[in-house]
Amino acid sequence: MQISNTSLKLKPQFKLKGIYKSLLICFSITALAFFGCSPKLSHITPPIGVIKEFSNSGNGILEDKWWTAFNDEQLNILIDSALQSNLNLAATWQQFLSAKAVVAREASNKWPQIEASAQSAINLPEPDFVGGENTQLGLSANYEIDLWGRIGTAVQAEKLRADASLYDYRTAAISLSAEIASTWYQLIAAKKQLQITRDQIATNEDIIKLIRSRFVGGQIRAVDILRQAQLLESTKEQEIIFETNVALLENQLAVLIGKQPQSSIVFKTTQLPVLPALPATGMPLELIRRRPDIQQSYAQLLATDRDMASAVRSKYPRLSVSGRGQLRSNSFKNLFDNWAYTLAGNILAPLFYGGQLSAEVNRTKALKQQRLLEYGQITLEAFQEVENGLVQDVMQKQRVENIARQLQLAEKSNRQLRIEFLNGFSPYLDVLIGLDAEQQLRRDYIQAQRQRIQIRIGLYRALAGSFETEREFSNQ
Repeated sequence: MQISNTSLKLKPQFKLKGIYKSLLICFSITALAFFGCSPKLSHITPPIGVIKEFSNSGNGILEDKWWTAFNDEQLNILIDSALQSNLNLAATWQQFLSAKAVVAREASNKWPQIEASAQSAINLPEPDFVGGENTQLGLSANYEIDLWGRIGTAVQAEKLRADASLYDYRTAAISLSAEIASTWYQLIAAKKQLQITRDQIATNEDIIKLIRSRFVGGQIRAVDILRQAQLLESTKEQEIIFETNVALLENQLAVLIGKQPQSSIVFKTTQLPVLPALPATGMPLELIRRRPDIQQSYAQLLATDRDMASAVRSKYPRLSVSGRGQLRSNSFKNLFDNWAYTLAGNILAPLFYGGQLSAEVNRTKALKQQRLLEYGQITLEAFQEVENGLVQDVMQKQRVENIARQLQLAEKSNRQLRIEFLNGFSPYLDVLIGLDAEQQLRRDYIQAQRQRIQIRIGLYRALAGSFETEREFSNQ
C-alpha cells in the first residue's frame, strides 16, 4: 500500500525546498517506527558438541600442493597440466564466474536506475485535422533508499554464494589432483603386475620344458605336466587382465588431463614411490578452516542467514525517490523551449499480503537450519576421513610388511622344494603348489603397496587445504 506520495512538476527556476522537506518527514517517521528491527548476523558453530583432537598424528609437513610429498616429477607435471586443461574443472570455474556476475547484478540495485527515452512522430493530415510533428526527449531515474539493509543483505547473500562457488572450484581442484595421483599409481602398479605376470609365464614355460624332459625319463607323472600347463594358462589369464587394466587406466589418465583417450602419454616413472612419514594432522579446528568443502558449506550457511535477514526486512516499509525530466515540442526547432521536471518520493509499506512475507521468513529460517545441520555433517565426515586414513595407513603398512615376510618364506620354501624334487625326495605337486603360492604373493605384494599409496592419497586429500591455481592468479 502506498502511504505517501509527493509529486511536483517544476520549471527550472522552481526551488525544491518543499519536496526535500516532504522526503525528510517521510524518512524520519519511518525511521522512528522501525529503527533497530534489523536482524543481526549470528555467530555460527558446527552443531557437534565439543570438538576432540585426532587420535593419532604424524610429524611430516604437508604442503598445500600435497602431491609433491611423493617426489614424483612426472606426477607433478600431470597434475599441473590437468589443473589447466581438465574440462570439468574449467566448467566449475565458469560456474564461479557466473556467481560473481550475479553479485554484480544484485549490487546494481544499490544505485539509481536511469533511463532515457526519445520519441518523434509525424501526424499526417486528414480532412478535418491538421497534421503536425510531435517530438519528445526524456530522462527518468528511480532509486530505492536501502533504509533497513534489505538490498544490502541480498547482495551479501550473493557474495557468500560466490565464495561458496569458489570453494566448490577449489574442492574440485583437490579432487582432480587426488584422482590423477590415484590413477597414476594404479597405472604404475598395473604395469608392474603385467611385467611380473610375463616373467611368471616365462618361468612356467621353462618348468614345463624341464618336467617334460623328466617325464621322458619316467621320473614324473603325466598329470604333473597337465597341472603345470594349467598353471601356465592361469598366469596367461592374469596377463590379459593386467593388459586390459593398463589400457583402461591410460585412457582414463588422458581424459583427466584433457586429452583424447587415443592420445599417447610418455611414461618415465616405473616404480611405486617410497612413502614419507605420516603427516601432522594439526587440530580439528584447523581442518575446519582449511578444507574448502567445509568452507563451502559454511559460506552456504551464511548466505541463507543473509537470505533470512533480507526476508525479514522485506516486511518493513520501503522509501524510494524518482525523478523525470522531459522536453516536448510540436517542432524540433522549438524542442528546448518547453521542458519540465518531476520529482517524487514514495513510502511503500506492506500491510496485508495474505501471509506471503511471513511464509518466506519461515522458509528461509528452515533452510538456514538445514544448512547448519549439513555443515555439521560435512564437518563430522571430514573428521572421519582423517581418522580412517590414519588407521588404514598404519594397518596397511603392517599388511605390506607381512606379505613381504610371507614372500621371503615362500621363496626359501620353493628353493628347498625344487632341490628335494630334483633329488627325488618330494613330489612335483608340492613344487607346483609352492610355485603358485609364490607367484600369487608377488602379485599381492604389488597390490598391497598400491592400496597403501591409495590410502595415503586419501589421507592427504582429507587433510589438504586450498591451493591457488593459474586461473585464480590470472583473475586477481
